[in-house]
Amino acid sequence: MGIMDKIKGELVDIIEWMDDSRSTLAWRFPRYHNEIKNGAQLIVREGQEAVFVYRGALADRFGPGHYELTSENLPILGTLQGWKHGFNSPFRSEVYFINTRPVTDLRWGTPQPVTVRDPDFKMVQVRANGLCVVKIENAEIFLREVIGTDSNVDIEEITELLRRVITLAFSDMVLETGLGAIDLQGRQVELSAKLRDFVAERVDDEYGLAIPDITMNISLPDEITAAMTRGVARGVEEGGFLSNVGDLGRYQQAKQADAMLAAAQNPGGGGAMGDMMGMGMGLAMAGQMAGQMMGAGQAAAAPPPLPAAQTFHVEMGGAAQGPFTVAQIQAGIANGQVTPDSLVWTNGMAAWAAASTVPALQPLFAAPPPLPPAAPPAPPADPPAPAAEPPAQ
Repeated sequence: MGIMDKIKGELVDIIEWMDDSRSTLAWRFPRYHNEIKNGAQLIVREGQEAVFVYRGALADRFGPGHYELTSENLPILGTLQGWKHGFNSPFRSEVYFINTRPVTDLRWGTPQPVTVRDPDFKMVQVRANGLCVVKIENAEIFLREVIGTDSNVDIEEITELLRRVITLAFSDMVLETGLGAIDLQGRQVELSAKLRDFVAERVDDEYGLAIPDITMNISLPDEITAAMTRGVARGVEEGGFLSNVGDLGRYQQAKQADAMLAAAQNPGGGGAMGDMMGMGMGLAMAGQMAGQMMGAGQAAAAPPPLPAAQTFHVEMGGAAQGPFTVAQIQAGIANGQVTPDSLVWTNGMAAWAAASTVPALQPLFAAPPPLPPAAPPAPPADPPAPAAEPPAQ
């Protein structure tokens, strides 16, 4: 047998891909000088697509099935190679097998926390992670943008790319929804579908990928999670909008109690407002102890609740402090911590405003009336009359 006969006998006559893993996305069939016999058998299994490439140009594509390669079923390749009356064996072409099954175990997570503006907890940093399902939707785009000249492409090669895309999409989604941290966690299932749309539109035309599904788990900071565990923040209404941050009043009371405790432990650092807060803590503790003692002795009719006093948040040093009662704010005015231009806010106000413009606080800044004019001095008293002389004897 001559050398040419030996080479021709070694030419490919069965083209197939036997790999059963889900991690390989594309694989180039190895061949000698890219030569394929006339009448070679092409076997494409379920979940695969075979793509013929000639000199970098995409040619014929085959879905699942068993094919005999002839000029009739290779029309594009025949045009590229100039076959006028069929072709003589062998012909040259690269053959790529594309995995069209979805890859379901791609894990993602935000490498850095995302800052969320929350109406109740101010600025909150949240993290997110989950699973992403990805599959090749457009073999031509994937071949051009991802495969290039690689002999095979594994899921790990695009994992970091997808993680970056998902992280940026999550940040954009949070910004667009404008939801607070509690709402984000309460609507994870609904928002997962929205995140999938954000990611899909960034990888379909760019990389030929489809995102059938994304799962998402949002993690809140430890201090907020602890507050929710204590029953301070207890859920989200069906429909997703924040119902009550558990009991926001109790959350604020807990924060105020912590601040009062710190002020009581540092007598010299709180000023007049610290003294007021320490005194408030003592009164509150005394009331609690009295209530416990009464309950231990005998049941007594509970008095009606006192009307809630109006409280205000005050901007101090670029951060919101409080809430403070009007009496505490008055003490702050006395020691110079609160000025007429200090920004304040309370429930019912549309935005922060200068303290001197808020009706409930305006009397605290009213200047005292001028003193009455001094009374004129009293006229001097008349001198006493001289004593009468005694009559002569």
